[in-house]
Amino acid sequence: MLRLPAFGRDFRVIALIGSGHFLSHYYGLCLPPMFIVWQKEFGVSFAELGLALALMSATTAVVQSPVGFLIDRYGARRFLIGGTLVMTLSISAMGFATAFWQIALLAMLSGLGNSVIHPADYAILSASVSPERIGRSFSLHTFVGNVGFAAAPPVTAALTLLIGWRQTLLLVGLMGIPVVLSIVWQSRILLDPKAEQRRRRSGGFRESTRFLFSRSILLFFGFFMVSSMAGAGIQSWLITVLHQAHGLSLESASSALTGYMIGTMAGILIGGWVADRTDKHLSFVIVLTVLGSVVMLLVGLVGLPQFVTVAVLFAGGIMIGASRTPRDVMVKDAAPPGEIGKVFGFISSGLSLGGAIMPVFYGFLIDSGRPQLVLVLVAGLWLFSLLFAGSARASGRRPPVAAATAAAD
Repeated sequence: MLRLPAFGRDFRVIALIGSGHFLSHYYGLCLPPMFIVWQKEFGVSFAELGLALALMSATTAVVQSPVGFLIDRYGARRFLIGGTLVMTLSISAMGFATAFWQIALLAMLSGLGNSVIHPADYAILSASVSPERIGRSFSLHTFVGNVGFAAAPPVTAALTLLIGWRQTLLLVGLMGIPVVLSIVWQSRILLDPKAEQRRRRSGGFRESTRFLFSRSILLFFGFFMVSSMAGAGIQSWLITVLHQAHGLSLESASSALTGYMIGTMAGILIGGWVADRTDKHLSFVIVLTVLGSVVMLLVGLVGLPQFVTVAVLFAGGIMIGASRTPRDVMVKDAAPPGEIGKVFGFISSGLSLGGAIMPVFYGFLIDSGRPQLVLVLVAGLWLFSLLFAGSARASGRRPPVAAATAAAD
């Protein structure tokens, strides 16, 4: 009888935080369907159009680590509300743009609002959700974000055909207003780390920075960055690789990518369930990452029939997706109370950086006539990332890091 209210509160917290995370990912991919229309509307090149996405992502990557410091000092709720509002109004305002420079500026503002999402979300989830459900809360948070990624291109494209690009941006932007109002209305259940913890942990900028740049956190940063470098090869180039290396039609190759993404989303939910039932998170991550790497090597080097390719990539997606939540829980466990916002802000910058580093190099491999090496490199990067993960976990248990953490008190 006593567990039901806690479960109901946890569910509301996850739903509120997840709705903002959905918007964050949706807005990140709602602009590409506008590119062909914008090219004619504003007379710009595709390179200039890509600049809008680059500015949005770069602003998020640069700002979210400093935002993490502010969240740990002043609390996450106000930043979550303000950032979500800035993000949604910026997208809506694009519907009134009369020149492309206005689109670029508003993309930066949207990226600024988006920068609060990861540090604020993880700080609130860690403080608000019952410990026995923290893994599932993290997995649902990641899952809903991936739903936003998947929904944005087709929904935005369909709306653009039906009502025009200006009305579409106004509509999808204002879609965030009910989310902001819901967060404000239910803010009493969105807990921050305790005020005394924030004062203690955030009392000295130097001490907080010293912990953030400790060996264990830097290794986690590397783990996330290298994992993201690998993931960029699949998201951006899997269709091209399967088409050029193994002769799959574009439709079949697209189905294979869809199978992988669906498997990843299913795996995320599985990983959350597992993370709540074991503390052997590193072992789980290692096994699944190794298996996922084997799948990528198989798909990259062996020409498989279409159905088998889709099935194998679906299984690989489950493995990689299931490894994500235990990975996030390891980071949470490495961050002392009151430091979660800045830690996730800093490490999330590694994800953005990793996604920006590799696409050009992958493209070079394809241009040089070696498309199969893209998936070989993806597998190698995943395996390489495990060196960072294992070292980070081991380093986090050593006395020097513990001492640095104590110094932050």
